Amino acid sequence: MSSGDVFAPAPPAPLPPDLFDPLCLERPMPFKVGDKWSWLILRCLEPGPRRFSELKVPLRGITSKVLAQTLRALERDGLLTRTEFEENPPRVEYELTALGHSLFGPMNAACVWAGEHLDQVDAARARAAAAG
Repeated sequence: MSSGDVFAPAPPAPLPPDLFDPLCLERPMPFKVGDKWSWLILRCLEPGPRRFSELKVPLRGITSKVLAQTLRALERDGLLTRTEFEENPPRVEYELTALGHSLFGPMNAACVWAGEHLDQVDAARARAAAAG
C-alpha cells in the first residue's frame, strides 16, 4: 500500500427500527419546544396566578385568540389551572400546577444552552440563507 492510499471511514451502522419506544411516537409531547408563546406564558405565571388581561401586558404581539388557544392547550396538558370566580364582573385566573412548575429546571437549562450557543446558531442560519 502506498502513502497516497486513502481509506474512507466505515459508514455508521443502520438505525434500528426500534430506536424509539412506540409509546413515545404515538403520544406527542405536551408542547412544542419551539412554541413561542407557551414558554413565555409559563414564565409569566411563575410568580403566581394571573388574569388574562395581565398576561397580555408582557406578551406584546400575542392576539387574544392565540393567548386563549395556548392557555387552553396548557390547561389540557395539566400545566396550569383555570379558576372562575363568581363575582360581578366575572373574574378568571390562570395558575401553574406542580407539573407546570416542574418545567422550569429544563426551561432554565435550555435558556443557558441558548445563551452559550445562540451566536453559533445565528451564524449557521446566516450561512444557510446566503447559500440559498
